[in-house]
Amino acid sequence: MAEEGDVLTNLDNNASNGNGADTLPVAGLLSQYVKDLSVENPKAPESFQWTEQPQVDVQFNIGARKINEEVSEIELKVSVSAKTAQGTVYIVELAYCGLVGMRNMSDDQKHAFTYAEAPRILFPFARRVVADAVRDAGFAPLLLDPIDFNGLYMQQLAQKQAQESGAVEGPGGQA
Repeated sequence: MAEEGDVLTNLDNNASNGNGADTLPVAGLLSQYVKDLSVENPKAPESFQWTEQPQVDVQFNIGARKINEEVSEIELKVSVSAKTAQGTVYIVELAYCGLVGMRNMSDDQKHAFTYAEAPRILFPFARRVVADAVRDAGFAPLLLDPIDFNGLYMQQLAQKQAQESGAVEGPGGQA
């Protein structure tokens, strides 16, 4: 497996051809991995006999941790719980991570890559881990629908801007 510095050097070599192209923005996935996986099947084997369709609740969270000036760990957390009136069928909690390298990018570009593009890249792999975990717990694989991380990112930015503009005006709309 390549080390972080090796991959960034390769990214840099690909972007650098001696004509100033090495100052172009570069971002890429360096590695990905399961950081934490928990699968609970608390009512087995009784739950295998239940005929009621479970209510499935899926929650996502995106976190980021700066490793150094050019590398960040992006964590896509997925929590799934399936319940019926008889009890909890299964619970899957996954922290799927990727190390991303970002160079020559503005803070806005880094933020967008961290919270929109990197989760989009990681999601199909996290989706497979969740499907396999549910299947390995003895149930039909749970196939999560695709998620528009860029759309969610843009929506959250708009909400934040609206809140900030409301906070600037203060109560009653006066500045």
